[in-house]
Amino acid sequence: MAKILVVDDQEMMRDSLAGTLVREGHEVVACADGPSAVGRLQAARFDLLITDLKMPKMTGLELLADARRLRPDMPVVLMTAFATVGTAVEAMKLGAYDYIQKPFDGDEIKLLVERTLEHNRLIRENQALRSMTESAAPRPLIGSSPVMNEVRRKIELVARSSATVLVRGESGTGKEVVARSIHQASERRERPMLAVNCAALSDNLLESELFGHEKGAFTGADRLRRGRFELADGGTLLLDEISEIAPALQAKLLRVLQESTFERVGSSISQQVDVRVVATTNRDLEEAVADGKFRTDLFYRLNVVPIDLPPLRQRASDIPELCRHFLHQVARRENSVFRHIEPEAMRLLQRYDWPGNVRELQNIIERACVLEAEPGVIRAATIEPWLTISEARASAIQDLAGKPLADIEKQVILSTLQQFKGHRQKTAGALGIGVRTLGMKLKRWKEEGAVAETA
Repeated sequence: MAKILVVDDQEMMRDSLAGTLVREGHEVVACADGPSAVGRLQAARFDLLITDLKMPKMTGLELLADARRLRPDMPVVLMTAFATVGTAVEAMKLGAYDYIQKPFDGDEIKLLVERTLEHNRLIRENQALRSMTESAAPRPLIGSSPVMNEVRRKIELVARSSATVLVRGESGTGKEVVARSIHQASERRERPMLAVNCAALSDNLLESELFGHEKGAFTGADRLRRGRFELADGGTLLLDEISEIAPALQAKLLRVLQESTFERVGSSISQQVDVRVVATTNRDLEEAVADGKFRTDLFYRLNVVPIDLPPLRQRASDIPELCRHFLHQVARRENSVFRHIEPEAMRLLQRYDWPGNVRELQNIIERACVLEAEPGVIRAATIEPWLTISEARASAIQDLAGKPLADIEKQVILSTLQQFKGHRQKTAGALGIGVRTLGMKLKRWKEEGAVAETA
């Protein structure tokens, strides 16, 4: 079913066409003139505009120009009499998708509408795919432990709704996999799922990435750009590391969640969208709210359905299953023999504390497949040097019992930074977080007087 706007100044023609499309299962809004249609386009999203070419108040060409400005990705079909076919062809050069000559029968218009909607669906899907930074192929949620079965149960329940979801967990635990599992299990799975890493972009770039911008909105904006909310219309938008979003953008994001509307940067025209938001965080947002660094109202809008993803050290029984999955991945990708992990090596893996969680385990398995000299097996002697915890770090971990989560995070990060002699990129890699995220945490702690100047 599509939402179609029909515009014709002749009442009989307008009602007849609307009735034909309604019987096909479409939602139809009919207008008698161009100015009324412009008002409708400003207020709501439509999948198709069908308009007469010759009308009083505003011609079809003038309406086409406004429609291209307001809804650049919406196809427009023109209805025209024989004497104005040449004008209709010229209109196609200006951006109309097609035209149909009056008089026409019901089957003719139904076929044109079906072809137009299918063409536009393919275009939107291609745009969404080009906008994605990672493959759209769903990745499995591995693990049969009770905590992971509970995560799956929540995913199944929440996928039935369009409620906003907040996935909480340490870096590397698989929060994005959970988000994609929700999308794939939902009725939105045929629509795009896009992702934005809120910590990887500056505030200005993030605003443009989320909401898009008009041509000339700022220096370097040489063309109109549609943002992720607009491209994900009808689908799902993953906001990764939502805790890093700036206060000014928090207000704009809150409005989208509340009203499903936003404006592109440099525009005063509101866009309406239907997007399901899944946000992820590795920080304690309640603490950020208490510190005044995250809006209380936005937190409650995001935390409609929370899903807590456990760290790998709390589900060591899943490690053999995860290892088999990663080993199969490597074997398929490299077209190589499937390796097995000897029992002593598996015991080492299950005893390790995994500060980088599942991402670190995958790294270890792939490294072992490359560097293991003995064919067909991964030995304990190969992986043990990579799992050794330094004495300083082991002592720090032992001292963490009973401390608040924020203190634990700080101590682990600082001890890891010390281990790598202040090298931020290596520290971030070992912890499974972004360098920018690490820098922001260190800056905040320095401003609070909690740490000295760091490298």
